[in-house]
Amino acid sequence: MARGGINKAVVQKARQALLARGEHPSIDAVRIELGNTGSKTTIHRYLKELEAQQPATVASTHTLSDALSHLVGQLAEQLREEADCRVGDACAVFEEEKQTLLAQLQLSQQALAALQQQQQIQAAALASESAELATTRSALQTEQTRNATLNQAVGELQVRLADKDEQIQSLEDKHRHARDALEHYRTASREQREQDQRRHEGQLQQVQMEIRQLQQSLIVKQDELTGLNRDNERLLVEARQLQRERMALQDQHEQQQQQLQALNASLAQSQGAREELLRQAQAQAQQLEESRLQQVLLVQRSEHLEAALGEREAALRQLHAADQPIEDRPHNDLSLHDASTSNRGEDTVDR
Repeated sequence: MARGGINKAVVQKARQALLARGEHPSIDAVRIELGNTGSKTTIHRYLKELEAQQPATVASTHTLSDALSHLVGQLAEQLREEADCRVGDACAVFEEEKQTLLAQLQLSQQALAALQQQQQIQAAALASESAELATTRSALQTEQTRNATLNQAVGELQVRLADKDEQIQSLEDKHRHARDALEHYRTASREQREQDQRRHEGQLQQVQMEIRQLQQSLIVKQDELTGLNRDNERLLVEARQLQRERMALQDQHEQQQQQLQALNASLAQSQGAREELLRQAQAQAQQLEESRLQQVLLVQRSEHLEAALGEREAALRQLHAADQPIEDRPHNDLSLHDASTSNRGEDTVDR
């Protein structure tokens, strides 16, 4: 299908320009003259129509015979048509395969870009998860340090509680000794004993209040320790879950790397096929050049035959002038000469 702006008039103008410069109006030459536009098939069709419209070259009666000229013209025309058709077909097949490979290459590049983008996103997600995991580990370490501090505080409180128990036991011993002394000295100083007893009861109440406060503080600390243990267990579960997700992301990353390697191998195969097609196109262009050289040799051989015929006709005219009194001899000799010349021309064409 011809591109926009290419018609028979434009092709005719380009052909006339090439003929005016003394160049052969081939398909490639006409296409270059048109600025590398238009389909080669359309240009070939227009050239055939224009050549069909041109009047056939009338051979001179004094040069090449009609049969030989017609045969040489047919051979040259057939050779040029076959060469142009083969070149057109090869170019069309090459263009089609080139477009297919370019489309496949573009799809492969798009898929590769999408995989690279997805890999970057997953790498960013993996980095984010790693950062969160590090933060979680740091928080877990902080909580463990805090738990150790609280355990140490609980130990200190237990030591203080033991000291208070020892103080209570000591006070009870003192109380018991005091009662024993009061039993001995009860009669001596009752009021002093009652005062000592009231003082002792006051101290005992104070110590008991301190014991209750310490027990309440110990209960609060134990509740805090229980909550910290629960938080510790929850953080451990979350850390294990993050570790499993990280391993899954690593597996997915390895699968994508394998897919990327497969796409790179496919791209290398496509490039190899493209180089093979370019090599075939060069070989076909070389064959076309050889066909053109054969056509030029045929034209040169035809010109050589025409020159030889001209020389022999001149020699016949001289013989005719020398044998002018005999009326029938020139005609017969000329006929025999034409027949022998025609036979030798056909033998030359066959060779």
